[in-house]
Amino acid sequence: MLVLIVGGGKTGSHLAGLLLAGGHKAVVIDHRPEVFELLRKELPSEAVVSGDGADPKVLISAGIKKADVVAAVTSDDEDNLVVSTMARFEFGVRRVIARVNNPKNAWLFTRDMGVDVALNQADLMAKLIVEEMSIGDMMTLLKLRRGQYSLVEEKVDPKSAAVGKAVRDLDLPCDCVLAAIIRKGDLIIPRDDTVLQPIDEVLAIVRADQQAELNKLLSRP
Repeated sequence: MLVLIVGGGKTGSHLAGLLLAGGHKAVVIDHRPEVFELLRKELPSEAVVSGDGADPKVLISAGIKKADVVAAVTSDDEDNLVVSTMARFEFGVRRVIARVNNPKNAWLFTRDMGVDVALNQADLMAKLIVEEMSIGDMMTLLKLRRGQYSLVEEKVDPKSAAVGKAVRDLDLPCDCVLAAIIRKGDLIIPRDDTVLQPIDEVLAIVRADQQAELNKLLSRP
């Protein structure tokens, strides 16, 4: 997989390093001489391109025609939108990710502008804080289908209503499936007759707006 990254700051350089370490191909574009020199010290020479990522010629030289993913992560929202639009509509890149620096500009980062995933750091942080405040000890492991569903993990509190009940008797949210139970280090695939025990670690797939309901079932009253 080839990922073309426009913006060689901390986010871009770190992303490139992770991708290269994972066996993927990554190329970082940045027009600032001082940033380019730092990138050359941190990354292989073939993974760094000097130039303006909003220039089609620079994108072509960096290999955008072969890119599977373009990530526009500069500190300028206008540049990120320009890169995203060109990547999708001029070069037909299948997956486009863009960084949103100013939350007030988030409404612009849509599929109509070529953006598949908009990374709004301020919004993500706010949602994370609200989520942690509202669902206690439940841990979100993975977001699915653009955040509509989540893979979550939570321990069964010894005094919760779920202790001693079989899975078929649990009052689970309508859009929730128990995926696994970890009990004393052993993985258990839940069956209808599986009985929950105190301190079981439950892995569940649940719709985002029903996480609090699941948390209430598994936690202390």
